Amino acid sequence: MPDTQNPRIGLIIIGDEILSGRRQDKHLVKAIELLTERGMAVSWVRYVGDDPASITADLRHALDSGDVVFSFGGIGATPDDHTRACAAEAVGQPLALHPEARDLILMRCREMAEQEGVPFEPESADTLRRLEMGRFPQGASIIPNPYNRIPGFSLAGRVHFVPGFPVMAWPMVAWALDTLHADLHGQGRLVERSVVVYGAIESRLTPLMVEIEARFAPIKVFSLPSVDHPVHGRHIELGVKGLASEVDAAFVALRDGLIQFGAEIGPESVRS
Repeated sequence: MPDTQNPRIGLIIIGDEILSGRRQDKHLVKAIELLTERGMAVSWVRYVGDDPASITADLRHALDSGDVVFSFGGIGATPDDHTRACAAEAVGQPLALHPEARDLILMRCREMAEQEGVPFEPESADTLRRLEMGRFPQGASIIPNPYNRIPGFSLAGRVHFVPGFPVMAWPMVAWALDTLHADLHGQGRLVERSVVVYGAIESRLTPLMVEIEARFAPIKVFSLPSVDHPVHGRHIELGVKGLASEVDAAFVALRDGLIQFGAEIGPESVRS
């Protein structure tokens, strides 16, 4: 069952250019930054190419999950922009020109005509093509775009669609987080506590890790082995992560378990 009281945060990043390597994704790093600033965290990320069936499947998952999801890319009006149509199929609603999106796009077209010193023609082929970008699944609400007015949109109040251009997408994500999800700020602020364990074999510590996760759920245990660290040499960074109020007891139990195991432990660290 989806947890609508404590939804996870997911990202869908769309585009053949990302998967082919022609462009490097920048959205994940920025999303982590925006969420961290608000005491939230990314739970999952999916990358998908410009394939309508795959996009639709991922959007159906997002809508069914109960998660707050941000979809980046593919909401333009060129032949490789499939996201709006896939969203309509996923939600089972037709595409329709959103009245507020229409007004914003026409305003943008008028501004561009004035900047170019030419008459504004609301029925021109160029204007009509631009209006296609305001065709969203029926029932969608808009996400304002401070860069050029061409809006994104939201479905079900929690699945949000923004352009692939970072200069547009990132302020739109920030707006959605602050306007639509302010109640979630601080709910995902996680803390990590870890300790360096020298010369240990990860498989032999696995039973202790399983025990800690079972005793202190929903705390998660993590293990980061290294064989050639310049300071610690071969070691494992073993730790726990979760809400600040729950981490300390789990870490004490983990450290005590390591001592009982006879492990040689080193420096401890805390990250938030």
